Amino acid sequence: MIFKCQSCGGNVVYDPEQGRMHCPYCDGVDTQKQEAGDGRMVCKNCGAPLEAGEFGSAVRCAYCGQYTILDDRIGDAYRPRFILPFKIGKREASERLQGEFKNRIFAPDSFLSEATLSRMEGSYVPFWLYDMAADCHYDGTGTRVRVWRSGDTEYTETSWFHVLRDMQVQFDKVPADASRQLPDEIMDLMEPYEYGGLQDFTPEYMSGFLGEVYNGPSEEFSPRAQEKARADAKSLLMQTVSGYSTLIPNQETVDVRQQDAQYALLPVWCYRYRYRDRDYDCYVNGQTGKMAGELPLSVPCMLLYTGTFFACLTAVLMLIWACISLF
Repeated sequence: MIFKCQSCGGNVVYDPEQGRMHCPYCDGVDTQKQEAGDGRMVCKNCGAPLEAGEFGSAVRCAYCGQYTILDDRIGDAYRPRFILPFKIGKREASERLQGEFKNRIFAPDSFLSEATLSRMEGSYVPFWLYDMAADCHYDGTGTRVRVWRSGDTEYTETSWFHVLRDMQVQFDKVPADASRQLPDEIMDLMEPYEYGGLQDFTPEYMSGFLGEVYNGPSEEFSPRAQEKARADAKSLLMQTVSGYSTLIPNQETVDVRQQDAQYALLPVWCYRYRYRDRDYDCYVNGQTGKMAGELPLSVPCMLLYTGTFFACLTAVLMLIWACISLF
């Protein structure tokens, strides 16, 4: 599936800054016409083969740059329930990275150059969103200590309490990314997303971006979401037993059960920088702009900085020594 401009025939893509479909060739807005794919893994514009791998659902032609959405990977069982459209465009994502890392003096000079940042790609990452319920129980012993003085005597009073709490917590749309290629810890750092922007899925939002289908059923990724829900439920439970000097738990349980799971696509800008035969990846939340990633360290920059530092230090010491010698 592709979206072609009815005015010039160019590839119409979704523009996050305008929030509309835009033709970058004739500057037309909402001029798209959907053309279904024919089931072949070739670019309809230039005929070159498309590389989608096992899970790719939207790809960019390496030869002509046209974006193609694979019909069979957004339909039937692979059709997402929700999509969260990109709100931050490529230019803003690049500016955010530059603002975050421009003062990192040990990074290679080309790390944030215009040429390397141009290779940044927006991608719709598959997520399972889980509705969960937690039953929480706490049974413990709490103390409150009161200390006062009367004359020269200090008194301490300790009161003991039986602390009992039972509560239920409902969680809606606990996220767990369903991509095995992306690091879970980084995807967790991309959170939170603002779910008020979720839309019913339509393929137009994917035009101009890469995409991936879920890499496994919801049951495979559910344990990660359960751990998130369990940690949050425990935190909420402990907030109800505050105010004690000491707290000794006798029994503490948090039972989490899954109620529902829905498939959604969430936006991430991905920037890969290769340095000394190693890839360094940085990510920007395509809705909120939150960033996470790894910064390469340039050995020549470190040596230059260290050499400059010690040269300056040596000059200062020699100046001090010269001043002392005068006296």
